[in-house]
Amino acid sequence: MGQPAAGGRTAGDSPDDVQTTDGDPAGGISRQQWKWSALAGMASYLDAGSIVAIGSGLALFQDHLHLATSGLTGVGALAAIGPNAIGAAVGSFIGGRLGDKLGRKRIYQYDLLVYAAAVLLIALSVNAWMLFLGTFVVGVAVGADVPTSLALVGEFSPVRARGKLLGLTQVAWNIGPMIVLLLALALSHLNLLGIRIVFLHLVVVAIVTWAMRRGMTESAMWKKAAEKGAASRARMRALFSGAHLKALAWTGSFYVFQGLAAGTAGLFTPYMVKNLGAGDQTVSVALACAGFGIGIVATVFVYMPLSDRNHHTRKQLWAAGAVMQIVAYALFLWFPFTVPTILLNTFLFGVGASLAGDAFYKTVSQELFPTMLRGTAQGFTFGVARACLGVWSYYVPHLASAGITTVAALLCAFLIISGCVGFFFMPNTVGKPLDSIQLERAH
Repeated sequence: MGQPAAGGRTAGDSPDDVQTTDGDPAGGISRQQWKWSALAGMASYLDAGSIVAIGSGLALFQDHLHLATSGLTGVGALAAIGPNAIGAAVGSFIGGRLGDKLGRKRIYQYDLLVYAAAVLLIALSVNAWMLFLGTFVVGVAVGADVPTSLALVGEFSPVRARGKLLGLTQVAWNIGPMIVLLLALALSHLNLLGIRIVFLHLVVVAIVTWAMRRGMTESAMWKKAAEKGAASRARMRALFSGAHLKALAWTGSFYVFQGLAAGTAGLFTPYMVKNLGAGDQTVSVALACAGFGIGIVATVFVYMPLSDRNHHTRKQLWAAGAVMQIVAYALFLWFPFTVPTILLNTFLFGVGASLAGDAFYKTVSQELFPTMLRGTAQGFTFGVARACLGVWSYYVPHLASAGITTVAALLCAFLIISGCVGFFFMPNTVGKPLDSIQLERAH
C-alpha cells in the first residue's frame, strides 16, 4: 500500500487513487502524483538526452566515420532522422494514436526497451549504418513515449496543478541534456570513447526507468472513457473539424516554429561553436550545458508556480518568453559569434523557452483535447513539429558553414511567428477540469 495522499486518498495502488483532475481545486499534489509525473517525465529526459548526446558527438562521429557535411550519409541527414526530428515524428504519430486506442500503459511500458536497444547500437557503432539505424529507432521510441506519458500526467493532475506537474516533465527534459553534457565535458579528453560512454549511461537510465514504470497502472480517466466505449467513437478525422481543428492548428503552429529554434539550440549549438571557431569541444559543451541549467531554474521558479494562476498570468509568461527568445537570436545579427554573445544568447533563450516553449505546449495540449483523442492530437502536432525540424536540420550544417547570420535571421522569423500565434490566439483553460473545457469548446 502507498502513503496517504492529499484528501485522505491512498496514493499507491492505482491512478484511481490519485486522479484529481475533476476535484481538489486548491491544486494539492500527493507524493504519488509527484512520483508518477517524474517517471512519466523520464520520457523527456531520455528524449532530450539522446538529442544532445548526438549533438555533442556529431563532429566526432563525422571525423571517425568519415561522414559528409551534407548528403544522405552526412551529419545533416543523421540529425534529420533521429530523436530530434523524423524518427520521433514517426513514433509520435503511431504511439499517440495507439495510446488512445489501447491505453497509455501498453505504450509507455515497453517502448523504453526498444529505446535502450537502439541507444546501445549507437554506443557500439563502428560504421555509418549502425549509427544511422540506432539514431532513427531511438527517435521512434521516444516519439511514441512522449504523447502517451504526457497524457497520463495531464489526466491525473489536479486542476490547479496541471502546469506545475507538466512543468516537472520539462525539468526532466533539461536535466537529461545537462547530465549528458556534463558527462561529455568530463570525458571530452577521451574523444569518441567519451561519447560512447555517454550513450551507455542513457541505456542504463532507460532500463531503470522501465523497471520503475512497471509499478504504474492505467490512467483512471482513460479507463473510464474506455468503459463507456469512447474509444470506438473517437475517430481521428474528428480532429480536423470544429473546435478540435482550431486547437490542433493553434498548438501545432506555435510549437512547430518555436521547436525549430529549440531543436537548433539543443542539437547544433556544440557543433556550430566548434566548427565556426568560437571554441573547442569543451567550450561548446559547457555553453550548451549552461543553457539547460538556466532552463531548469526558470521552469522551477517561474513557470511551475505561475502557470496555473490564471489566464492573464499565463499570457504574460508567454509574452515575456517569446520576446526573450527573439532577442536571443537577434543578437547574432548585431554582434559577432563569440563566447560572450553566445552566453547572452544562452541565457535569454534558456529563460524564454521555459516560459514560451515545451512546458507550455505540454500543458495546453492536455487541456484542449478529449481523453480518447488527447494522445492522438499531441502525437500529431509533436510529429509534425519534429518532421519540420528534420527537414530544417538537414540544411542547418550547410547554412551554418557560411556563418551564423542566415541561421539566426531565419530563427528570429520563426520565433516571431510562434510568439504572435501563441499570444493572440491563446484560449482560457487555466484551472478548469478537462471535461469542462471540452463542454465549453463544444458550444
